[in-house]
Amino acid sequence: MGVFDSGVGGLSIAKCIAEQLPHENIIYVADSLHAPYGEKSVDFIIKRVNTIAKHLMAKGVKALVIACNTATVNAIEQLRAQVSIPIIGVEPAIKPAAKQSISKKIAILTTQATSENQRFKDLIDLHHNGAQVLIQPCPGLVEFIEQGKHHSPACNALLRQYIEPLVNQEIDTLVLGCTHYPFVQQQISTIAGKHISIIETAAPVTLQLAKKLAEMNLTACHTQQGKTQFFSSLVNKQQEKIFSQLWQASLTLHTLDHN
Repeated sequence: MGVFDSGVGGLSIAKCIAEQLPHENIIYVADSLHAPYGEKSVDFIIKRVNTIAKHLMAKGVKALVIACNTATVNAIEQLRAQVSIPIIGVEPAIKPAAKQSISKKIAILTTQATSENQRFKDLIDLHHNGAQVLIQPCPGLVEFIEQGKHHSPACNALLRQYIEPLVNQEIDTLVLGCTHYPFVQQQISTIAGKHISIIETAAPVTLQLAKKLAEMNLTACHTQQGKTQFFSSLVNKQQEKIFSQLWQASLTLHTLDHN
């Protein structure tokens, strides 16, 4: 199956899939040359999503996972209209967050593009369940993670700038609305404090994928051990090192064709 993101963020989803569905082969694609998508135009995002989907389809994938919130809200509908295989997107877990919130105050950390997207706003209207939903765009955060600088003092300072005002507004639930953000979940948790619950989307996405594969009789044979291949539109030693760190295992990064 194909899993793709603007960069390394989707590794948080791919890792969950590899753990929960160990018999499946995964091709992971990072469009790191154009990351982050959060500051790009809708037209640009759609074009890149279609190019990468085409590349993965040519490799014979049986399902696609858009492991990027920005790409999901901006490009999934038009892609589904063109493609017959199952496509799973990533959406912020607004529904479970609103359901579990006691104070009825929740916040969502997003990219700039997601925060301005109408489909995203419609999702909030649909699932807020009477809760007040604070949207916090986090410009600059994805770049720190892409560069492997997510444990730096500068990244921590940026996180404080985004999270402390939300804590002061007495939220009790914080949704990670970008697949990059689980890689700084520990820092977010430290800043937010123990009383704030943090929700991310890797497990529900994996569950939905498993369900779709079963429905369409596409589940892999249980006698094989799945393999994961990694491609990126930006390949160098530093990128390979960042990928290996986040994947928590040594890996080889292959070059994605630039067409």
